Amino acid sequence: MTRSACFVLLALGLLLCGGVALVTPIAPAQADTLEASATLRWYRGNMHTHSHWSDGDDYLESIARWYQQAGYQFLVFTDHNVLADTERWVVVDKTKGKRAAFDKLKQQFPDWIEERTREGVLEVRLRRYDEVAARFNQPGKYLLIQGEEITDRFMTAPIHMNASNLREAIAPRGGTSVSDVMQNNVNALIAQRERTGQPMMIHLNHPNFGYGVTAEDLMRVIGERFFEVYNGHPGVHNTGDATHAGLEPFWDIVLTKRLGELGLPVMYGIATDDGHDYHKIPSRGAEPGRGWVQVLAKELTPEALIESLEAGRFYASSGVTLSRVSTTETEMTVHVQPVAGETYMIEFIGTRKGYNPASEPVLDKDGQEVRATRRYSKEIGQTLATIDGTEATYKLTGDELYVRARVTSSAVHPNPSETGEPQRAWVQPLVGPAALRR
Repeated sequence: MTRSACFVLLALGLLLCGGVALVTPIAPAQADTLEASATLRWYRGNMHTHSHWSDGDDYLESIARWYQQAGYQFLVFTDHNVLADTERWVVVDKTKGKRAAFDKLKQQFPDWIEERTREGVLEVRLRRYDEVAARFNQPGKYLLIQGEEITDRFMTAPIHMNASNLREAIAPRGGTSVSDVMQNNVNALIAQRERTGQPMMIHLNHPNFGYGVTAEDLMRVIGERFFEVYNGHPGVHNTGDATHAGLEPFWDIVLTKRLGELGLPVMYGIATDDGHDYHKIPSRGAEPGRGWVQVLAKELTPEALIESLEAGRFYASSGVTLSRVSTTETEMTVHVQPVAGETYMIEFIGTRKGYNPASEPVLDKDGQEVRATRRYSKEIGQTLATIDGTEATYKLTGDELYVRARVTSSAVHPNPSETGEPQRAWVQPLVGPAALRR
């Protein structure tokens, strides 16, 4: 392994040299202020998007236009196991969007369509990512990024991971367990990043889709720093069910184990659309505009965005906007940008040193173990403080492994993935002093 490869893995939480794995120390918390300034700006983006290149019902250019008009600054195209980088002709009536999507495309881009009729069948050429990016990208205003949803599985468990800013497609790597599948795909991205020198990142998609990934599966994966705490697809079970943990308890279990027992870096939570359906909005499909990230970066480039994401300089949202988040070694302060008529509840959530680490399996009605995240003590991911208002501060007492914040609006989501869900924002975890002393 090259020295530079070692440095890449060191930044991701593990140094592998000479065949020996060395877990790196958890970095101390640093004072940080996330707020727009003369040199920094908030950029809104969606990192999970599907098109006619896989199972979406619209064309890349139509999707790019939707997000641009909706006020986003960046968008990652992530079709299943493919990059939009080859010449591909499709039969219009066999696309998922059929004639409705094609007619809209012709109306929006009359000078842009390449079509042909073969044996009486209408075909259209799917525009490549580079063509669509050349048409839409505007420095400092709007950016399209090439990505892929690496669509893998272990036995019956679906395991999907989004890779952003790829140069080459990554074929699903498979593995001997759910954790091994994730690790192999993470390793493939790290290898491409090292080989090409191009910044890239990978995140775990919708762990509760098919209930394929448990907290125990994810917590030990090295180099994976992101997962979807909110996904806008109505079929991914963000809040779980009576048997399976919702994604926020899932997050707290992963954080607690990584920071309190495994000595691994913090896991960040992102929000995405997982858009597949771009017509007749709103409906009950997997539609755009439900979840996103707000990234504070020095410029609108893939390099700057990934740098900020990897540093935790972002928050996730399904409708709530934050104007400022500030952290020191001893406190976290959250400022909400209010909307008239809405009220807000700010909760600080974390786990304290001395928590009960024991867990129990989930059993079915016959007493047989179910493949699901295990049941843990309520000491893991407990609510440390709740404040009503648009500003709140939590002062650490010294025994916290981590503290994260969740802001909930009184307003319901206008087009929710689950009926009645409120608009929210999720602030990334602050690593506490109890984790630092390990």
